Formats: sequence, structure tokens, C-alpha cells
Amino acid sequence: MPPLDLEDFVIRIDGVVAEPLDLSWEEFLKLPQAEVVADFHCVTHWSVPGLRWEGVLARTIIELCRPEPEVRWVMAYGREGYSTNVPYEHFSRPETILAHKLNGKPLPKEHGWPLRLVVPSLYAWKSAKYLVRLEFLVEKRRGFWEMRGYHDIGDPWREERRWDSRPVPRE
Repeated sequence: MPPLDLEDFVIRIDGVVAEPLDLSWEEFLKLPQAEVVADFHCVTHWSVPGLRWEGVLARTIIELCRPEPEVRWVMAYGREGYSTNVPYEHFSRPETILAHKLNGKPLPKEHGWPLRLVVPSLYAWKSAKYLVRLEFLVEKRRGFWEMRGYHDIGDPWREERRWDSRPVPRE
């Protein structure tokens, strides 16, 4: 990951919204802050219970950008080129958060510093690291893993890992 100066950081929120946003790090931190305690599930059959994420709730972002009623998907982009599609119904849940802290400390680099989308209701590949953009979409578009056969939804309780019968590789 190339170095990042937080003075240069911008999170872009755009797509099918009434109010596109470009928020600097300082502007992002001035938004109402929240805490979410949730389990984190990896597609490779491991989970971490009770992680404490701090940041801005997705619902706050929704209030600010005002997605159009026909929005059904949100594409999350990381600054390293990663992307993942998130169903709007999961993105808009009360526990979805744009996190900059994990367990009371700044988000570690390996977990997506400075900002990570955390969608506790879905597998971890939907929780994009190094978040720099959220694009609200009417039509489904597939992200990095979805283009490689991973499920568009990724619900851990339904074990929605892949669209086909190939096993998911273990890390």
C-alpha cells in the first residue's frame, strides 16, 4: 500500500444520489460518531466475536447523500483498487459502519487504515478495506471477488460463498 497523508484523504460518495459528497478526513471525523459491536465472519470458515468498531454509521452517510429510491446496490472501492458490491438493504442496516477505529485504537494498516466499510451482516470480503469511495447503484455490478465467482450477497448464516460448487480456498 502506498503511503497516505491524511491531509490528502478524501472519501467520495456518489452515484445515484441527490447530494454527491467528497469528504476530507477532517470533515469525516466531524460527522456524528458511533460504536458498533459485532462478530466478523470470514468466508474461509473463521469468525471473530464481539469486535468493537468506531466511526460513522452508513445511515448517516445515507442521510447526507440521499440515494434515489431506485438504488439497490452500493459499490465500495478501496484505494488499492479493490471493489465489492453490497446490497443496499445490508448497507443501510443500523450496524453497518465506516470504521476508523477497532477495539478503541486507530484501525491497523492490515485491517484497512484509515477507513474500512464494515458490514457485519455479510462475509468480511464485503467489508472493503482502505475505503475511498461509495457508489450508489440501481443495477448490480460485480466487484473483485464477485467477478471471480463469489456470491453477490455473502450472507454467512446462509453460507453464501460462491455461485458454483467449487470450494472456497483457505488462506
